Amino acid sequence: MCRSSCCGRWHAVFAALLIVYSMAGCGGTTSATAGPGSSPSPTPTPSPSAIDVTTYHYDNLRTGQNLNETTLTPANVNQSKFGKLGELMVDGKVDAQPLYLSNVSIAGTGMKNVLYVATEHGSVYAFDADNVTGTTSKPLWQISTQLSGEVPSDDRGCGQVTPEIGITSTPVIDRTRGAIYVVSVSKDASGNYFHRIHALDLSSGKELFGGPTTITATVSGNGAGSSGGIVTFDPSEYNERPGLLELSGTIYTTWGSHCDGGAYTSWVMAYSADTLKQTSVLNLVPNGSDGGIWMSGTAPAADAAGNIYFIIGNGTFDTTLNTSGLPSQGDCGNCYAKISSTPPLTLLDYFTPSNTVAESNSDEDLGSGGPLLLPDVTDASGKTRHLAVGSGKDGIIYVLDRDNMGKFSSTQNAIYEQISGQLGGGEFAKPSYFNGTVYYGAVGDAIKAFPIVSGKLATAPSSRTAIQFPYPGVTPAISANGTSSGILWAVENGSPAVLHAYDATNLASELYNSNQSTGGRDQFSGNKFITAMIANGKVFVGTPNSVAVFGLL
Repeated sequence: MCRSSCCGRWHAVFAALLIVYSMAGCGGTTSATAGPGSSPSPTPTPSPSAIDVTTYHYDNLRTGQNLNETTLTPANVNQSKFGKLGELMVDGKVDAQPLYLSNVSIAGTGMKNVLYVATEHGSVYAFDADNVTGTTSKPLWQISTQLSGEVPSDDRGCGQVTPEIGITSTPVIDRTRGAIYVVSVSKDASGNYFHRIHALDLSSGKELFGGPTTITATVSGNGAGSSGGIVTFDPSEYNERPGLLELSGTIYTTWGSHCDGGAYTSWVMAYSADTLKQTSVLNLVPNGSDGGIWMSGTAPAADAAGNIYFIIGNGTFDTTLNTSGLPSQGDCGNCYAKISSTPPLTLLDYFTPSNTVAESNSDEDLGSGGPLLLPDVTDASGKTRHLAVGSGKDGIIYVLDRDNMGKFSSTQNAIYEQISGQLGGGEFAKPSYFNGTVYYGAVGDAIKAFPIVSGKLATAPSSRTAIQFPYPGVTPAISANGTSSGILWAVENGSPAVLHAYDATNLASELYNSNQSTGGRDQFSGNKFITAMIANGKVFVGTPNSVAVFGLL
């Protein structure tokens, strides 16, 4: 998440020195390679920055807002002053959102503002975020997550992630522990698949905490792929598509199927950030089938009370409920789920539409989109509300009270608010939030701004973009300096892709797009399910073989 600096340059430098001290002695046993051309002696310290982006969409609410951007403003983001600075070249597709840390000590190099990038080739890179020119930037370090004799997974005959699968989900960084946590998949010469969780040293890329840990799991149940009353996690059937979540020293992983093939169910697994040991497992379709958690590559969310929220894809839902209103056999396919974060992981509450069985039967996932938890809002009666927002393939905006999510009724959706007919297509992204407004970018639709008025979303947008965005729509990101200078950033999928910047207070006002400049100066290749990441005056966008970097020219 982002932290602002309000105490001046010398305070930031002092903080940087403390960070170096806290990270000293972090090491591991797996070798990493320094980037070619790295300096044999320390180089000058970069301008101190207090911006850290350690998780998907900046915070665990998944708001998508960086409120500490002081360089980029609506006045200077235009085709004459802003554009592509270069591309950081890597060895595979960048499907995960890049992450950013300021003032990291790199051995033999000095203090750097660092961009961390994971690829579908199974590699993790650390780049100097302040040194981007052309396509020649070299990494500070680079490691492979495959063990000896292994290669990245093949695409297993499906084009959802192709031609290879390595690291698909957005990692998470724990600066206190000096680690970036990633989940990767690989394949050995005998055709066996392995998912592993790694903790890599932020300064060197070396493995930490005795890792990596191979991911395995079993639960009691008679669901798809079970035997003798036990459901076993089959690594060939799954991809870790949603981003990782860290909460109170635990890393949470959520698992989607690989291309809806084979016998799969709905897994959530927790691992200690200190030992990489599995601490708890929950299967939300233990006695049924399907229910993959994929959310178009977004990430589970968490609130201040430690509850975790995510949206499940089509799958078995038990329409017979127990006395607590929960599915009688534990099967909660197509649910917006709220679970505990402490072992044992437990389903606490949920919402699923009244037509959930029909939706699942027609592959109309509620879980094609990801969650957004709103900061507290006050309703018309003065009551504080804790709300969650989400949508799926049905194109309906569901606004849920996190204290009473609505569960299931075959006759009505007993939820806080439902808005139909305002999204022009299904949601294969997630909404974002800034300054009392929720932003949506559904498939084949304009990006639309829905203000929050008296604790409820407006039933019609206050502004919208002039253009419509093709599949998979847009996961917006917002940069601002507090509540001012708000810019909404959107990546339009295509060939080439297009980076758009809009005035967040009026989406009809486009400030910039990467097709405006002459000679193709700012063009870059498209990659679906990408969200822009903005930090310290730069915009970072994943491509099929790089991270395109934009900033002031």
